[in-house]
Amino acid sequence: MEHLIQPRVKDIEMSGIRKFFNLVADYEDVVSLTIGQPDFFTPHHVKAAAKKAIDENFTSYTHNAGYAELRKAACEYVHTKYRLSYSPEDEIIVTAGASQAIDISLRTILDAGSEVILPGPVYPGYEPIIRLCGGVPVHADTTRTQFKLTAEQIEARLTDKTRCVILPYPSNPTGMTLDKEELQKIADLLRNRDIFILSDEIYSELVFTEAHYSIAEMLPEQTIVINGLSKSHSMTGWRIGFVFARKNIIKHMLKVHQYNVSCASSISQKAAYEALTNGMDDALIMRDQYRKRMEYVYGRLIKMGIETARPSGAFYIFPSIKKFGLSSFDFALSLVSDGGVAVVPGSAFSSYGEGYIRISYAYSLEELEKGMDRLDHYIRNVVQPAY
Repeated sequence: MEHLIQPRVKDIEMSGIRKFFNLVADYEDVVSLTIGQPDFFTPHHVKAAAKKAIDENFTSYTHNAGYAELRKAACEYVHTKYRLSYSPEDEIIVTAGASQAIDISLRTILDAGSEVILPGPVYPGYEPIIRLCGGVPVHADTTRTQFKLTAEQIEARLTDKTRCVILPYPSNPTGMTLDKEELQKIADLLRNRDIFILSDEIYSELVFTEAHYSIAEMLPEQTIVINGLSKSHSMTGWRIGFVFARKNIIKHMLKVHQYNVSCASSISQKAAYEALTNGMDDALIMRDQYRKRMEYVYGRLIKMGIETARPSGAFYIFPSIKKFGLSSFDFALSLVSDGGVAVVPGSAFSSYGEGYIRISYAYSLEELEKGMDRLDHYIRNVVQPAY
């Protein structure tokens, strides 16, 4: 019966991140620096709120868009943190993680043939959804612009079929972000055009330089903002995300959402409310630790002679391995078998990630030190530069 499967689904491949993670899972004595999973526990008071919700039998369906108190708290949160103004009644949907928020957003705005401009390398979760919608991903090579999608790159790719520009900053896999001036140039280019901006800001609380800035403050009518609690509050398994947009957009997204999951988990919503109110600044302690880890890993890579851009957020770094003359997959596989360290091949993040590897530093300093020591030994004693 496989011949009856929808062709667009058959053409999609599993995430390169997970494929490589599964491939090396059986190797013994390996330091894994692969997955973007915070190594902190969910804050105690957030877990306590969830337990209380269970004891009080808050176990029924909520409003499709999320229960009212949480929607209000989320709108107040982004207003306090990022100066964004949304109505909790009709300009927000609580989703089953940021991934579902991305899915319902793109399924709402894309037609067959719609073009979507996005940076490369980039998180692999966007392109499959674009293709399932019949859309066309249009990547811009950001390897020569410090992994930043620029207004000039966007302008060069605009056509009458352009429907959306994706701004995934801070970035997975590169850890780079866009500052206010860079966003302003993009906003000036796209203003008053019939083009959506999908601003994925899931790492917004994990910025190391200046405070996070959202393009939605400049172009609120055109921007769809994706956010959530997975990274900021170490709540990956709770599956709570948010999508913010003007009500004339949200009302259509809500139709897609309600037939997709009905509503996010009621228990997780109660935990999310606690996180956004009494835990508004929970991420700051984690962010400071990630910054220390970034400085350590970045410093070690530079001492090894490995070219790498200095991350400004999230918990990833994306060093170049081009000088070794191996594909990113072959380098990563050799590093596991001969060096005892697992990373993600850059090719998992589009063809523009070839020649790089992604290292996650969402691990303890002790684990990172062990991983960097092994990488250093591998570079000095196993693999040789091709030039």
